[in-house]
Amino acid sequence: QVELVESGGGSVQTGGSLRLSCAASGYRYSTYYIGWFRQAPGKEREGIAVIYGRRGSTEYSYYSDSVKGRFTISQDSAKNTLYLQMNSLKPEDTARYYCAAARPPLTAGRILSALAYNYWGQGTQVTVSS
Repeated sequence: QVELVESGGGSVQTGGSLRLSCAASGYRYSTYYIGWFRQAPGKEREGIAVIYGRRGSTEYSYYSDSVKGRFTISQDSAKNTLYLQMNSLKPEDTARYYCAAARPPLTAGRILSALAYNYWGQGTQVTVSS
């Protein structure tokens, strides 16, 4: 049974940083697409960063335009843990952040689509104040 558990959310001021973690279990890590999604009140769930592959081998990362250059996704395959380093946070980054995983293959157009992901964590809240 796939289990994803997020941690690291909190409240920060504009321009601050946070690092989210996602502990994964129940499947062979690095063989699935795994990434971060977020959902603000009244908005659809948005894919923001996804990674696929094994660190030290071929690893692919994908970012939405809304976070590119500010957020960095990474993983520690030995610990089955996914990270999201968030810098230069803005009030519009306020949302509940979810870790999600999907079995390959995914077409390019679906990698950042929440509809393509079958496994989800419970989420962690990030609040950015101005």
